Amino acid sequence: MDRDLFEGLVAEALDALPERFRDKMDNVEVVIEDWPDSETLRLTRTRHSAQILGFYRGVPQTKRTSSYGLVLPDKIILYQDSIEMRCRTVEQVRSMIIRVLRHEVAHHFGMDDDQLREIGAY
Repeated sequence: MDRDLFEGLVAEALDALPERFRDKMDNVEVVIEDWPDSETLRLTRTRHSAQILGFYRGVPQTKRTSSYGLVLPDKIILYQDSIEMRCRTVEQVRSMIIRVLRHEVAHHFGMDDDQLREIGAY
């Protein structure tokens, strides 16, 4: 799949987020990369880059204090090649992007993986 189509699917997924979440996303950008870098693999204790579909890098809103300011935006990174490896159709890619994006947005709002498991997000 070319990058333009993938970016379009990501834009659709962002637009489909409930407005109450979109409006509260603060100082965060969504980016697309082909594969996770070595630092992300180290942080996630993962050996194979294909296992990581997305990653949140930043300070969750629940951890921000009054001294939070003048910082670069947080990043929600979606890994195009990792996602595409798990999908056969454009519809499967679309669904996977939605799932991964929501997962990483949850991290932006302060939810950890244990909390996501508790609510059945995995």
